[in-house]
Amino acid sequence: MKEFTFELSTKIYFGTNIWKEALQKEKARLIGNIMIITTGRSLVKHGYQQLIQQAIVEIIGNNKIYIYDKISQNPKLEEVKQAIEIGKERSIDCVIGFGGGSAIDAAKAVAVGIPVEEPIETYLLEGKEPRKETLPIIAIPTTAGTGTELSKGAIISSTYHRIKTGIRGKNILPKIAIVDDMFTWTVPEKITMETGFDVLAHAIESYVAVKANPFSEMISEKAIQIVGHNLSLLKQDLDNHEARSQMCYASMIVGMNLANVGTCLPHRMQYSIGAYTDTSHGAGLLALYPAWIKYEYEVNQEKINQILNGLGYSKVKSAEEAENMFKVFLNKLDILYLLSDLGIQEQMLDELSGQVTGNLSNDKLSEESDIIKKIFKKAMEN
Repeated sequence: MKEFTFELSTKIYFGTNIWKEALQKEKARLIGNIMIITTGRSLVKHGYQQLIQQAIVEIIGNNKIYIYDKISQNPKLEEVKQAIEIGKERSIDCVIGFGGGSAIDAAKAVAVGIPVEEPIETYLLEGKEPRKETLPIIAIPTTAGTGTELSKGAIISSTYHRIKTGIRGKNILPKIAIVDDMFTWTVPEKITMETGFDVLAHAIESYVAVKANPFSEMISEKAIQIVGHNLSLLKQDLDNHEARSQMCYASMIVGMNLANVGTCLPHRMQYSIGAYTDTSHGAGLLALYPAWIKYEYEVNQEKINQILNGLGYSKVKSAEEAENMFKVFLNKLDILYLLSDLGIQEQMLDELSGQVTGNLSNDKLSEESDIIKKIFKKAMEN
């Protein structure tokens, strides 16, 4: 059996309507001045933000809480810098990321930036690893998708530099993750489907990744089965709370793989798309996936067939069959996108390809010449 190491330092609370009890149990961490990083808007509309703020006030007995709710769907460097400046002024001691992946990623970056003198660009653009001074982070996701509550990365976009990249390191792993499916009950269909697909993408990519190991593969297989069954149920009925809970569980467990195994080419390529179009992470992945599956089949036939089997489909015998079968799956969920749907034009592909960075070697497919441009070009086709 392949040797491997697997590390998880985050304390996890998982369940339905358990968030307040979890915060109460972690009262010792809610000390000093607290900053809640969130996207606001829908969380305010449904009363969730107010619930969290009121509960913390009740637990710690004061109101030294600051809400920063200006985070975009693709968190921006300028938003993070503004929150860091406020955090320094208010001597923030603990950061809570409350929202989707964008809010939690931003919270991680803010927790890195508040206690240090260097500008956050040093970590984002120059690849410096966050130090031990990073403030403690509590992550409370409100979507079933990114798994960032258990990952070592914070993905941030810079409009000025036209990039979307990550701050990475073990010190930005949240100390506490409170995964309560109650917060996902009001997520609309489009976001449910796109973030749900992100769960599947994490499971698939960590399954075929070069760094995959027997334990991570077991997690991936379980998550693929959960998503294959429950995302279809949510397409039929968004009020299916058990399916919501299952999706939160899948997102959480595959988040462990993000921290230990990583992802493959689609995630690296989506960052390039997101930087240019400001479209959602899930939409970019959806536009890339059938094309990537086609090429990945050539280097990972057995695992691609196992993935399709986990989604409820029969074995295929060619790359074209694998691509078409995956399109069938996406069509059933009404989430089959093209790159052109996101505003990408063919003359942009060279520049997009040149912007793809990171650990590409975690995908065996990266050894093929010009593979990134080939996938981009294929993803433009019907």
